Amino acid sequence: MLNIFVLIIFCSFCIEPIKAEQFNHVKAYELFRKQKLPSTQKLNSIGSYSNGCLAGGIELPETGNTWQVMRLSRNRNWGHQNTLNFVRDLSLFVSSLNGWTGLYIGDISQARGGPFETGHISHQIGLDVDIWMLPTKNLNLSVKARETISSISIKSPDNKTVNENWSTQHIKILKKAAENPLVDRIFVTAVAKINMCENEKGDKSWLKKIRPWYGHDTHFHVRLKCPENSIDCIKQIPTVNELSDDRYGCDETLNWWVTEFLEPKKPLTKKEKEALKSKRTPKDYTMADLPLKCGVVINSP
Repeated sequence: MLNIFVLIIFCSFCIEPIKAEQFNHVKAYELFRKQKLPSTQKLNSIGSYSNGCLAGGIELPETGNTWQVMRLSRNRNWGHQNTLNFVRDLSLFVSSLNGWTGLYIGDISQARGGPFETGHISHQIGLDVDIWMLPTKNLNLSVKARETISSISIKSPDNKTVNENWSTQHIKILKKAAENPLVDRIFVTAVAKINMCENEKGDKSWLKKIRPWYGHDTHFHVRLKCPENSIDCIKQIPTVNELSDDRYGCDETLNWWVTEFLEPKKPLTKKEKEALKSKRTPKDYTMADLPLKCGVVINSP
């Protein structure tokens, strides 16, 4: 009987490492997408914006007095308390603007953060939020409507200027967002920043937080700073001051987006194609690629 007991204890120690090894090789997005509720842990943004998770995440209500969450089927309206506070504050400001009743909110993070199966590379630690360019006329949209209607583009067909959808209200919204001390940077189509650089007559210091990026003509992407109480959060580098050389980013580097960036691309070489094919994205990440504490987040009640 004693020998059997010893054998059982011995085998239990043999099995545990195998389970851990198998867990580490599971695709991270497969585990995080299954989590419909946050972990019962203390609020904590863990890791980097593109490689991390969210402990104790908080849900942004699907509908507020001055916002509505879009694409509810994605279950991506979870974030850090700072993010939710930011959405409430900005949407309240926007509700006072002519032609706007608030904001339509896109993706924030999954219930426990982590990599997405589709879509973004970032949005993993509850500190990124997408905000639609579409002016809010109705904050009583049905669940079905939130799945089907789309935002608007503020970029011209030739990708060189803003179009008629762009308004002074958009500028006011982006400026208000950039002036919030919680905000680290904001990604938006380059033509929007070019327009703001040309038309801002006062203090331009807020423009350094506005960063040009492709694919951001129907929404702008706000990235908040690591919260002081999230010691596991990795700050974004380089800083916006370093990126703009302590100026505003209204220089030739900005014009590159509407000149060289738009030029026809040369066909990729075989070597370049192979390198691109082998490049890993967050969808390829296993649990072993994420911070160790993300395993605890997944296994937490």
